Amino acid sequence: MFFDKIKATWLFNTRRDVLSGMTVAIALIPEAIAFSILAGVDPMVGLYASFCIALTISIVGGRPGMISAATGAMASLMGPLVSKYGIEYLFAATILTGLIQFLMGVLKFGRFFTFIPQSVVTGFVNALAIIIFMAQLTNFEDATWIMYAMVAGTLAIIYLLPLLTKAVPSALIAIIVMTAVSISMHLDLRTVGDMGAITQTMPFFHLPDMSLTLHAFGVILPYSLALAVVGITESLMTATIVDSMTDTKSNKHTEVKGQGIANIVSGLFGGMAGCAMIGQTVINVKSGGRSRLSTLVAGVFLLFLILVLGDVVKQIPMAALVGVMFMVSIGTFDWKSVITIGRIPRSDALVMVVTVAIVIATSNLAIGVISGVVLSALIFGWRSARIQTHTSVSTSGAKTYAITGQLFFGTMAAFADLFDYKNDPAAITLDFSRSHVWDHSGVTAIAKVVAKYERMNKTVTIIGLNEESKQLVAQIGLTAPSGH
Repeated sequence: MFFDKIKATWLFNTRRDVLSGMTVAIALIPEAIAFSILAGVDPMVGLYASFCIALTISIVGGRPGMISAATGAMASLMGPLVSKYGIEYLFAATILTGLIQFLMGVLKFGRFFTFIPQSVVTGFVNALAIIIFMAQLTNFEDATWIMYAMVAGTLAIIYLLPLLTKAVPSALIAIIVMTAVSISMHLDLRTVGDMGAITQTMPFFHLPDMSLTLHAFGVILPYSLALAVVGITESLMTATIVDSMTDTKSNKHTEVKGQGIANIVSGLFGGMAGCAMIGQTVINVKSGGRSRLSTLVAGVFLLFLILVLGDVVKQIPMAALVGVMFMVSIGTFDWKSVITIGRIPRSDALVMVVTVAIVIATSNLAIGVISGVVLSALIFGWRSARIQTHTSVSTSGAKTYAITGQLFFGTMAAFADLFDYKNDPAAITLDFSRSHVWDHSGVTAIAKVVAKYERMNKTVTIIGLNEESKQLVAQIGLTAPSGH
């Protein structure tokens, strides 16, 4: 039974998972080095982090097939900490980030990401595709025609090889072929080795060499909180995208806890904090990776490349990896959203465009997503804050107000203005059959109206409350606050 469970989660797609994991590992190296430089640390810190995080998340994560490693969004937050306090504080902050994320998982913070609208998800995906594309453009500075030809050759292999065979990921073949061409012809091209020094040594267990004081804790806590939020935001957004790409479900709470454990391990083995990488995840999924094995292979093969094939890895031309990332950018962008933007509600289109703009302007995916969610909430609140009434008078002279709309804090003031207190008859009926009372403010609004009529010696009868509204009114009571 144990073996059946292992097979069901790890070995149902073995060949494709192994090959896709190998492809991802090669693509991870320049990214990890670049993010290390961005954070102001040695390139090996990013490489060790990528190995530790990928290996750990493959075991304890909640989204099989998703790749987690050192990322640019996280690295951009680390620079000030490293420059002011040194790398040991970074290791400590990484461990604390993991502890915070694990606690977030225990408290099921993942449920809040079910409130992210589709327009924000689409904006996130499109912004990420644009960022991935723009990040490759720096590789063309002072480039010769050879660089352009190699990138074109890489893309040709990636898109044409699947027409002949899908037995091997076309991106992996493209990298191997372009590397062979570059080495055999001694082409003058920028290589992975030019990105930074790769030391062929194993990561080792290391406790942060710093004093454990309240001052030190106060220094790293703000950084760790920011890293935890950004990491979880990016990871859960990526998990949602993979769910859609593979038509499978992920366990968001397990993934949050898994990200925390992975960052704790990374910090204890000389790595920096990381999270899910949508670029490498898209490579993995499009190369056929589906199970935990693909993520495990990506981490293990990354270490193998560093320790055993370090001299070969240094000669991989950046042109080949740029071509692969162009493929990722093209495949990630939701082209359908451009076609349908004129048909979707203007508010949704606005949210999508704003999300894209903020992500690109700040290069921070978390800020873009949060901004999109806040804007969506404001739009929803504005739409919901509409309440109106239709009046009728019975043969007996009683007047009925039929309320339509949601009664909550946002419609409290408008509700009070619906009534003609002075000219209404002695008997008033409030009909809530087409309304819902959501909160304490809504109940208070009803109480104020009733109290105002009663001061004029008029009788108010309330009808039509649904069960939930009725329970809320009974629980709070229709007693107007003092002074009203």
